[in-house]
Amino acid sequence: MTHAQTEQDRQEASRRSLAASIDRWTNEGDEATATAIPGLLLYKQTVPSQPIRCIYESGVALVAQGSKRVLLGNETLYYNAGDFLITSVDLPATAQILTASQEAPHLALCLLFEPRLLAEMVVEGNLSPPRAISTARGMEAGRASLTLLCAFERLLDLLDEPEAIPVLAPMIQREIAYRLLTSEHSGHLWQIAATGSQSQRIGRAIDWLKTHFAEPLRIDELASSVQMSPSTFHLHFKALTAMSPLQYQKWLRLHEARRLMLSGRLDAASTAFQVGYESASQFGREYHRLFGAPPLRDVARLRQASGA
Repeated sequence: MTHAQTEQDRQEASRRSLAASIDRWTNEGDEATATAIPGLLLYKQTVPSQPIRCIYESGVALVAQGSKRVLLGNETLYYNAGDFLITSVDLPATAQILTASQEAPHLALCLLFEPRLLAEMVVEGNLSPPRAISTARGMEAGRASLTLLCAFERLLDLLDEPEAIPVLAPMIQREIAYRLLTSEHSGHLWQIAATGSQSQRIGRAIDWLKTHFAEPLRIDELASSVQMSPSTFHLHFKALTAMSPLQYQKWLRLHEARRLMLSGRLDAASTAFQVGYESASQFGREYHRLFGAPPLRDVARLRQASGA
């Protein structure tokens, strides 16, 4: 048996072990399982899904079993068992689980990254940046190495030792960050770590939009707040997110509107004004365009599907 075959066999064994751990710590039907390890979420799905609109937060997602695709703008990324997906800024995207069954559920994890952690790793490891830190789409898929899979295995093993999590989890999370920062897919993490980079400035603008989405959007002021000209800001924002700042704000408004109506707190007209629309009719048109149905019909369908 060649060294390459041995390495592949070890990778496959590690992937299977990781899948078994995720399966053990998740419940069927849960949208996401939060863990005692900060920033670590686990996922289990036993049937393929319809395309679902969601926000991918900055971090790394890894599929241990099954397959998935993500649509970002006009691009489609596929990642299968043993693949990971790095996201450098919070990105609205459409995700779809392609392969899942009762016997072999789709099993995945997500580890969110703090920019501070990545910046520390760059300094302490005296790491050199890649030749070019791309400001293309803020999302990229890659194949997980054996060392990365083993690090994730050890991180999940800590769930059996809750008293050790505060001491050991940060060390393993740093190792995972290091493995990714020194991989061929490091460019997207450098977008998070590089203080003052165009991508980090866009990230600060996104943070502002997430908090102030109901307020009028003044591009000149937002661009100025992150030390960019309006034209440069717009160019880099769209390159990274596949949306204009206005489209991103609209996406946030409509998803918050959907959440408010599902909670039963507000009717459609009141919701429209709550999330920043001045016209209920405009809200209805844009809601229909995004979700494929008028607000009341869409919410009724979601409630029926969830049994609420």
